Amino acid sequence: MKYMLTYDLMETARNTNQWLGSTMRAFGSYPGLAMNPAMALVKAWGEVTERTFARMVAKPDWGIPSITGEDGKDHVVAIERIVTRPFGNLIHFKVAGRKPRSRRVLLVAPMSGHYATLLRKTVLSLLPDCEVFITDWHNARDIPVSAGKFDVEDYTLYVVEFMKALGADLHVIAVCQPAPLVLAATAYLAGEQPKAQPRSLTLIGGPIDPEANHTEVTDFGRSVTMGQLEETMIQRVGFNHAGVGRMVYPGLLQLASFMSMNASTHSSAFINQVFAAARGEASEFDKHNVFYDEYLAVMDMPAEFYLSTVERIFKGREVARNEFYVKGQHVDFDKVTTVAVKTVEGEEDDISAPGQCRAALDLLSGLPDEKKAWHVEPGAGHYGIFAGRSWRTNIRPLVLGFIDANSGAPRASQPVAAE
Repeated sequence: MKYMLTYDLMETARNTNQWLGSTMRAFGSYPGLAMNPAMALVKAWGEVTERTFARMVAKPDWGIPSITGEDGKDHVVAIERIVTRPFGNLIHFKVAGRKPRSRRVLLVAPMSGHYATLLRKTVLSLLPDCEVFITDWHNARDIPVSAGKFDVEDYTLYVVEFMKALGADLHVIAVCQPAPLVLAATAYLAGEQPKAQPRSLTLIGGPIDPEANHTEVTDFGRSVTMGQLEETMIQRVGFNHAGVGRMVYPGLLQLASFMSMNASTHSSAFINQVFAAARGEASEFDKHNVFYDEYLAVMDMPAEFYLSTVERIFKGREVARNEFYVKGQHVDFDKVTTVAVKTVEGEEDDISAPGQCRAALDLLSGLPDEKKAWHVEPGAGHYGIFAGRSWRTNIRPLVLGFIDANSGAPRASQPVAAE
């Protein structure tokens, strides 16, 4: 599989389906045939198919033009780059004409096949009350080979750099996949530069210990060898992209894996949308399009990051066993003694099941019990605990309360200098 040919063939298949949808949409719109009721279905099928496959290669916009302030006025939100790096940037959602909020929150987005815009609703919910920063990871196919590798250690060091850039008066929220690496970044700072540690760390639905409660994801990780993964999942970026020749885990393969877990649900949603479009009931921003425009927009991961995640986080459980190393140096979680840590899990989470994230609190043996907190949201799935109704109504207030309870006396928010 590690060939440009397979990568380009997969892209060609996607392109062909997009073209087929466009063709059927045009065919169904032909005036001479439009009188036939069946043509409405043909046109609708074309519209939904074209949109579906076009979204797979489009990076979504943040789409946050303004928010309403306490003065009742709309304030424009501008995206400001704080740190620019080859594999990802640290960005700030700067609200014009508003005094900076005292709560400074760094959202660490997953690098798991989707763009950071997957956390758009999370950002929107926090903006009125917080200064929000987020890790904006880049599509690996757009990163030249000359930029070098990017694995779990590099990810951890990126998070360390971002924390240092924002200063110690900071609260970090890690969503899903990066939870163990953000915990490792905090422990790394505890050993190397304690004053740069954030005030609090909230871990949401992350695999700190994948063996704590099995899911299809963990079962898959245990059932395949690293050689099988490398041969079947890794491809080399084709000639149409800046990252030509880079080894990646393609986003389209990741999307196929995601959708196969709930194939009947996605099939039903597609069919229902076709009939809705045929009846003239579909719209640009209806519930289906809003969800799938984001869900279908996927990005490639660096091969070394994907493989090292499976090998070291899932198979080797290096974080769970306190045996994680960065640049040859042991990251000792026992050294985390001052950062308040809260874990959040969904009762019905089929990606990172309850117990996997909670394991972080047992791992932090040097942290006083009063600095630890956890919450399991009844009836919530994976998406709901950071962007759905459960997040908005229950979890968000709890997280903000946890941040406030661990803010303490104001500390300088300037970047922390190297010691």
